[in-house]
Amino acid sequence: MRIGISTGGGDAPGLNAVIRAVVLSAHQRGWVCFGIRRGYDGLYERGGRYSFAYGQKYDGPDRRRGSPSGGLMPLGPAQVRGITHLGGTILGTTNRGNPFRWPTRQSDGSVLEVDRSQELVDSFRRHGLDALVAIGGDGSLTIAHHLWEKGIPTVGVPKTIDNDVVGTESTFGFDTAVATATDALDKLHTTAESHDRVMVVELMGRYAGWIALHSGLSGSADVILIPEIPFEIEKVCEKIRAREAAGRHFSIVVVAEGAKPANGKVALLEAAKTGAVERLGGIAAQVAEAIRERTGKETRSLVLGHLQRGGSPTTFDRLLALRFGSAAVRAIGDGDFGKVVVFTPPTVGRIPIAEVMGRQKLVPLDGGIILTARNLGISFGD
Repeated sequence: MRIGISTGGGDAPGLNAVIRAVVLSAHQRGWVCFGIRRGYDGLYERGGRYSFAYGQKYDGPDRRRGSPSGGLMPLGPAQVRGITHLGGTILGTTNRGNPFRWPTRQSDGSVLEVDRSQELVDSFRRHGLDALVAIGGDGSLTIAHHLWEKGIPTVGVPKTIDNDVVGTESTFGFDTAVATATDALDKLHTTAESHDRVMVVELMGRYAGWIALHSGLSGSADVILIPEIPFEIEKVCEKIRAREAAGRHFSIVVVAEGAKPANGKVALLEAAKTGAVERLGGIAAQVAEAIRERTGKETRSLVLGHLQRGGSPTTFDRLLALRFGSAAVRAIGDGDFGKVVVFTPPTVGRIPIAEVMGRQKLVPLDGGIILTARNLGISFGD
């Protein structure tokens, strides 16, 4: 059995742990693994074909020195040694490599999206691969499902720091992102209190508020604004004024990048306003300025940004990633393709990828964490 492994979309702490688990679990069965460089880009490159029979020595290059020419990287125990604790992915990743909508520059300079999926399928077969482990979020898993429909035996592994994949209690990378954000909030408390300032912190999550909610509650934020609850800025200011009246002259406001005011729109980065793909960003600055105008308080905004994607994964994320990788290999062994492994505590199971694609897991408004935050007096701006 020859297994291809791809990592697509944004990076997340724990990706390398999944890769290691797949490789070692496959090696125990006498199977061989190959990493596909930069999402699926590696399957389009020439010179990347390797033919390793079972039992042949893994004599690929050291992973820290790069790969041979071409887009496939032989992966054995030596290539994945000591990578569980490393952030990022040794295979590289991209969020612009959809084989069904491949951007191709035309002679006039315009960019046209073309369907190159059959080329990818043909390349997959030419390389003698028998199965694909596709590690990614909603977009990458949707691609994986369509590749399975075109005949590639595929097993998906859910990955996103946003924790918005349907069917799984958690995705690896989420716990690390929350820990990073919570640590930042802890540090901001001291400087905010020293200067009697309002600090507005923008966190990732796109259209789901999981990171903002978990880190905001854990980091003792006073206001948490999430996409699931459109906010009124005056309600936010009421909370800040109430703290001021009670002798608390500083406040911490956590805002998810996809949060929006009631009857308003999400904030977009300037470069995204004319593009086809929305790139969220800028809501913290808008909220901070509105607070300053209405309360007169000295206000600062901070965008934590890609710090939430980086660094060593937490113990929880390492363990979850290792469990996911091992479960993916078991699914291949069972011939159970077209599935994605999911965490349904206390077990890791499988559901059809079709049940995941095109859907988003949002924060339930009647959930226990929302109720806890409200009981503690945290404002959601509603």
